[in-house]
Amino acid sequence: MEQVEQVKKVVKDDFCTAPIKAEFVIEKQREVDLEHVSEADKRALEEDGESGHKSKKLKGQNKKRPPTVERAQPGQRLCHYMATGKPCPFSDCRFQHSIEEYLKIKPEDIGPECPTYKSFGFCSFGLSCRFAGSHSSLENPNQVDEKRQQENPKIDSLNTLPKDLQQQLRKRKYDFAKADEAHRAVRDYLKKVKDAENLHRAIGPLSDEDLVKLTPKEKKKVDFKGKLYLAPLTTVGNLPFRRICVEYGAEITCGEMAMCTQLLQAKPSEWALARRHPTEKIFGVQLAGAFGDTMARCAQLLSETCEVDFIDVNCGCPIDLVFQQGAGCALMNRANRLEEIIRSMSLSSTVPITVKVRAGVYGDKLTAHELIPKLATWGVDMIAVHGRTREQRYTKFADWDYIGQCASLCPDVSFYGNGDVLSYEDYYSCLESSKASGILLARGALIKPWIFTEIRERRHWDISATERLDLVRSYAHYGLEHWGSDTQGVETTRRFLLEWLSFLYRYVPVGLLERVPIKINQRPPFYRGRDDLETLLASPNCADWIKITEMFLGKPSEGFAFLPKHKANAYQ
Repeated sequence: MEQVEQVKKVVKDDFCTAPIKAEFVIEKQREVDLEHVSEADKRALEEDGESGHKSKKLKGQNKKRPPTVERAQPGQRLCHYMATGKPCPFSDCRFQHSIEEYLKIKPEDIGPECPTYKSFGFCSFGLSCRFAGSHSSLENPNQVDEKRQQENPKIDSLNTLPKDLQQQLRKRKYDFAKADEAHRAVRDYLKKVKDAENLHRAIGPLSDEDLVKLTPKEKKKVDFKGKLYLAPLTTVGNLPFRRICVEYGAEITCGEMAMCTQLLQAKPSEWALARRHPTEKIFGVQLAGAFGDTMARCAQLLSETCEVDFIDVNCGCPIDLVFQQGAGCALMNRANRLEEIIRSMSLSSTVPITVKVRAGVYGDKLTAHELIPKLATWGVDMIAVHGRTREQRYTKFADWDYIGQCASLCPDVSFYGNGDVLSYEDYYSCLESSKASGILLARGALIKPWIFTEIRERRHWDISATERLDLVRSYAHYGLEHWGSDTQGVETTRRFLLEWLSFLYRYVPVGLLERVPIKINQRPPFYRGRDDLETLLASPNCADWIKITEMFLGKPSEGFAFLPKHKANAYQ
């Protein structure tokens, strides 16, 4: 019996451990870094120490993580008008207007050269920029390099929230007549279906009397088949990251999940999730919601006021807060509500509607195949299936056999699969076995954004540590351009860069492996890289990730604290 258990352990270790060449494997004893541990875990570790018991290894995720740095009070931030040398038009402005006082508390410059000014010859943050020494002074706070501006004019991101639209939404003066009429027509039609004498009788195609129809030329067409699609990714799928993926070959991108009610309330933080960079050629916004009327209104709003190519309905989010509100995965168990949402949105929008679902909700119970044939008749233009249930999360492999079964149920609608693709072999193998139109790339793209290039060129790229660091540098520069180069913008960029580094460190260089490819769930033993930089980039310790951010964003602000998503990353 003991021998059988040993054999099982060897097989399991081989299955879960990445095959690193022996000369790079190192022995390492890890100790917890209390600076990156939650207060509750600190108390538990202290209690174990006092009782004389061996401290248990921290496992799982940190819930309700605090912000990395407290937001500065308005009085500590320089008025934007004053920072750029203009008089402030507001008599009740809350921000600092004394440049001398502000400069006394402003942190020192991060570096001698502002990335935004270097690229475009202009920085809109003036004296409040953390690289202000390269382009601003008390005499000339808003210096402009006209030659550089002409050579490389800055292209602003799209889908910002204009003030007039914000006021219309907040005062409830935006005209949603089209969405309301569509939702009303759908409700009436579904009531007729429910009241039909023979519920098993085919209803037939919808008539003009039942629903408000859009003529074909009013509906935008998007060819989804065979495209390299970067999946919508909450928190980490932000605009700077999507720009990097587009540079490596991503053809379809989608913004982070946005809550439809908060978009309708004109919350700037939610509208930021809909922003699009001009380099994103096919771009969609993903919506989460639980009611047909608000989702229809949001579909109308986005298609009328934003430059989007499609709107994706989130039926796969496993987060408890979203699920308990009846949105995300919960819609898979509410087919009638989902039909109302899809039909209403399809009639309210002038862009295609797509849907992303999971294989199921509970345990190993797969239910997507029951829903997919219905989705194909409700007016969706593309269906995507993640090959795991909500409760499985990442404890099991994605079920590509099941994804293939689902693909066969909607031959007339574009179908994408999703799950566990980390190499071009994975991509083409899953594509061939499932007969899907394409594959959404999620964690694989976070771990190695160059996967899009690998897929297109069908090769393993032994990317160097220097090239990977350049990738981090590009992200930092794009972040400063997107979130701003003042202190708040720098710390926001740092926070999201750290979130991405929590995935990027998982990449194992091709040159260190005994065989390729490895699977996405295989974790390497402790190893050293071929040089110090490669070793640093492979570190699972979040303290090292902070050191990496300091190369481009300087030292963190006073009071900065980062709690990693996974407790294991607090060990050094």
